[in-house]
Amino acid sequence: MNLRERFLHKETRHLYSDPLVVPEMSERLLDLLPQERKMVVVCIGTDRSTGDSFGPLAGSMINDQNPKHFTVYGTLANPVHALNLKDTIQEIHSSYTRPFIIAVDACLGKDSSIGIISVSKGSLAPGAAMKKDLPKVGDISISGIVNVGGFMEYFVLQNTRLHTVIEMASQVSQVFHRVDLELQLRHRKNPAFRNISTN
Repeated sequence: MNLRERFLHKETRHLYSDPLVVPEMSERLLDLLPQERKMVVVCIGTDRSTGDSFGPLAGSMINDQNPKHFTVYGTLANPVHALNLKDTIQEIHSSYTRPFIIAVDACLGKDSSIGIISVSKGSLAPGAAMKKDLPKVGDISISGIVNVGGFMEYFVLQNTRLHTVIEMASQVSQVFHRVDLELQLRHRKNPAFRNISTN
């Protein structure tokens, strides 16, 4: 669960149940993605907490689609969490030259904001809401507000509705699928279009 640098970077906010959430988020993501860097999706969280499973659920769903332009870290089978986050980031930077990282994580917010998925240019701070000292992650960040914050965060995360988390993760995976297909289409239409993520 993270705290976003929302005041430093413009963010767009989308309700997961909005019929336009997938096309609108896809356009936003396409606007932010580079053409000449390896794109890595880091989905942060743990399947041991309902609310905090948003990241690994999304990671598993994205990975199941076999994306051509994204490499995924953080799934239900192999989650990225507080205990291995630093090692994972080091592994990514040692494996790729100047990787472009898209961080996906759950967060808490106002009651009226539950179900909102935000896309922001800039990093997020995993575990900050739980007072954990972890490195900031992401050139782009995607955060899903899964429940109410402000008190007893650990208990709140444990008692978050699984249905909401699954639906939010599903929408995020559909966004990445749509973006991946669009990048493939651009490559076919213009062979000169080269995205290093396909290598």
